[in-house]
Amino acid sequence: MFRCGTIAIVGRPNMGKSTLLNALVGQKISITSRKAQTTRHRILGIQNREEAQFIFIDTPGFQTRLINTLNKALNRTVTTALQDVNVACFVVEAGYFGEDDKKVLKLLPDDLPVVLVLNKLDLFNSRFQTPSERDQALLNFMKEMSQPWCELGGHEDQKCEFAEIVPMSAKSPGDIERLLDVLEGYLPEAPAVYDGDTITDRSERFLAAEILREKVFRFTGEELPYTSTVVIDQFKMDGKMRRIAATILVDRDSHKAMIIGAKGERLKKISTDARIDMEKLFDGKVFLETWVKVKRGWADDRAELRAQGLE
Repeated sequence: MFRCGTIAIVGRPNMGKSTLLNALVGQKISITSRKAQTTRHRILGIQNREEAQFIFIDTPGFQTRLINTLNKALNRTVTTALQDVNVACFVVEAGYFGEDDKKVLKLLPDDLPVVLVLNKLDLFNSRFQTPSERDQALLNFMKEMSQPWCELGGHEDQKCEFAEIVPMSAKSPGDIERLLDVLEGYLPEAPAVYDGDTITDRSERFLAAEILREKVFRFTGEELPYTSTVVIDQFKMDGKMRRIAATILVDRDSHKAMIIGAKGERLKKISTDARIDMEKLFDGKVFLETWVKVKRGWADDRAELRAQGLE
């Protein structure tokens, strides 16, 4: 029988959830960077096998410091995603389970099968000099994580345990296939929801904004606070070329200067890299125009967040 179902990918910020989604889908649809809180929207990605369709939902990292309206909206995205899925992937760093992980654990419904994904296994392995030391440390951590949720820091009434524990690296194709094998068993018997060539429910306009926002984060590093965003002002076809006009919104004049850089060089690099990635994803030429605009307090502006689909 054919299987089809939804899988939520949850975890604290910077756990590699978007990288994992891209690997599971086989194509980049969710942006990644080393900056925490990169993912802001619910991103849906689809993987098809001969006898199954996986509908993955990437969620923002759960925010443990509710600084502004944006953070609160991101947390609502996480809790909403868990309400109507067949199974969840709870992503933690292999070898580490901290206070922020425990806060995410408390969100997980008791009646939902949860596969614990011990991600970044390659980094974990690099900490040990011998394979025997590595294997013993991983085994000890897996035993620790096999306890009931209440003993791991969840609610007192959470007596559940993880349905499966999967150590892996999102960079390993073999590990990705192994995780898909595990998840397939938790999908219900049902017909496919999406066509076989569909990889996401998001529009090209949305993906263009996300690609540009990723480049802003990548080229500014820790200099720029995460409270910056991208608005697509125009997206139209000119023959086979996509003409895109976009505005990067920042909170302060100093942030604007960071993005533009000396003589506009940084903004030029951001735009060029974004255009190249857009052309790869859309499989066609892109003409991209980019501006930077200061809009103070946008991350606390409900109207602005609603306009961006974040509220």
